[in-house]
Amino acid sequence: MKLRYATVLIALALGACGTAPDAAPVKVNAEAVVQAEGGYNDTDVMYLQMMVAHHQQGLEMVELAEKKAKSADLKTLAQAIDVTQTDEVKLMTGWLSQWSKPTTVDHAPSAHADHGGLPATGPEEIAALKKAKGKTFETAFLNLFVAHQHNAVEMAHLETTQGKNAEAKAFADRVRQSRADQIQQMLKLMNA
Repeated sequence: MKLRYATVLIALALGACGTAPDAAPVKVNAEAVVQAEGGYNDTDVMYLQMMVAHHQQGLEMVELAEKKAKSADLKTLAQAIDVTQTDEVKLMTGWLSQWSKPTTVDHAPSAHADHGGLPATGPEEIAALKKAKGKTFETAFLNLFVAHQHNAVEMAHLETTQGKNAEAKAFADRVRQSRADQIQQMLKLMNA
């Protein structure tokens, strides 16, 4: 299966790697071929379906941060997350399609009982985030998104311990590591 990463945003944080403070994000076109060959089990399928839904919620939140945040560091982090998770959604839906499985998740709570439930940020939390402004928005976003990314770490652990497909498990491990790093970045922003 061939995936096209239309645009990859390499976001440079202010002062990172010796760049000038006014350095703009750099856009690079890239193409990658990623396959999830080999066997898979119900955990692999459920994990990918749940993560697609989880990522879609995350994308909704980071798009708000890209528009509403005043902090340049938070905007840069949100832009990087947006690009990463958009590409990951393409990857996951591609694998599910390759396996002839639905790319959407059953939102009935009982459908996910064996997998610890479907972690989700409630619509009321996102509605409150949409209404928040200024520093209140940034604080609300960081608190909500730390919890959101913690859910991604938990779901990744489920996949790495109970999944079967090697590519899906490796992907889950990358998700676990990157989201743990994002949580640390956000905690630093909260304490700045």
